[in-house]
Amino acid sequence: MPAPALPTSAMAVQVPLWHHYLQAIRSREAPRAQDFQRAENVLLTVLERVHALDPRFIVDYSRGLEAFQFALRSSEDPMDMEVPLWVDAEALLIEEPEATQPEDGLELCHLGVPREGAGLERWTTEDTFTASSEGDAKCRGHIVPSKVLCVLKDLLVAAIVHCKHHSLIAPGSLNAASLREEQLHLSLLVSSGWRTISFHVVPVVRRKLGAPALEGVQQMPGFPEGSLRRILSQGVDLVPASAQLWRTSTDYLLTRLLGELGSLQGHRLDSLSILDRVNHESWRDSGRTDGLTFGHLKMVLLWASVLFPAPEDWAELQGAVYRLLVVLLCCLATRKLPHFLHPQRNLLQGSGPDLGAIYQRVEGFASQPEAALRIHATHLGRSPPPRIGSGLKALLQLPASDPTYWATAYFDVLLDKFQVFNIQDKDRISAMQSVFQKTRTLGGEES
Repeated sequence: MPAPALPTSAMAVQVPLWHHYLQAIRSREAPRAQDFQRAENVLLTVLERVHALDPRFIVDYSRGLEAFQFALRSSEDPMDMEVPLWVDAEALLIEEPEATQPEDGLELCHLGVPREGAGLERWTTEDTFTASSEGDAKCRGHIVPSKVLCVLKDLLVAAIVHCKHHSLIAPGSLNAASLREEQLHLSLLVSSGWRTISFHVVPVVRRKLGAPALEGVQQMPGFPEGSLRRILSQGVDLVPASAQLWRTSTDYLLTRLLGELGSLQGHRLDSLSILDRVNHESWRDSGRTDGLTFGHLKMVLLWASVLFPAPEDWAELQGAVYRLLVVLLCCLATRKLPHFLHPQRNLLQGSGPDLGAIYQRVEGFASQPEAALRIHATHLGRSPPPRIGSGLKALLQLPASDPTYWATAYFDVLLDKFQVFNIQDKDRISAMQSVFQKTRTLGGEES
């Protein structure tokens, strides 16, 4: 007689905790994308009315990458909704301000309207324009960000009233109370089922020309051949930086680069999703405390993809996560996270969250990840012993008090202890040290 068949449960393959956690995150991606698209449709309906009231403001329907990025996240940080201005950006005068703040690493400018040239009359009206002195032979005046934002706010209020009155949007689907805030964007809360999504509505000037700071960017390892140059050739946008000044924005380019990583085999985006979930639930106490943002973690992944470019670097899930952790711990210890496209900018500079406290939380996760890899009540049992021994835990704690420990030799010790890296990774870590050291002083020494 044949042996009796084993029960299905006995035949099931035991799914490792890392993959179980990832599967739980992935199960939420499709509903999150659908929630985003429903909320986006509400906002696009309002913006269509804005365009009907004032054709200078265009509706941007190319939002597929934003839904993709929202689905990757667990955090609920606001999403940008860019409103392009109907203007020939190449005909405008890009003027650098007399007093700049080079420590910001931002490219700031005035948007001037030339005295010669046609097609810009709609932007020389008093509501968005400030005239120059008669002595300026080239520039008629400037398009002022604060005035543009004021016009857009009034249009949004009128459009929302119209859409509600004509039942174009559902009652209670949009909260405009935060429009009263004086910021460089306009905040709206949009309901999508049980989820409320925060949007920052931002006027943007689309440019076909790239920023001078990006002209020297070469092909980087870890990305599909030619993808970096192709994406950067699309140019950069200009968004409000202050009441009078605009700044370059590379947010769209960074999201495109993230999409390129998603086209590759391996666990690059999976590792980002896992750390974002852990960051939201554990390091930021379900979003109740300040800390790292999805933008910070996205930048860490972009750097890690360059430092670990081989496909086998990302073939194993746990190893992929620890590659991000090594880069993140280095950045927290040195208090320097260079912008991927503007390395002179330090994204950890300025008054913000306590980086030392965040370091301890990240180090704690690296030492005992099982404590944070919980999605539902079935994970709430006794914590298993630490995955990493006390010797390595002591090593991980050293840089919190002395960033000089984060030298190449220190990385070698970590790589040997983690045992999830390839032998070539030591050279890549050296490269990361070189990248960070070659950038200009970022934020100075912390006291």
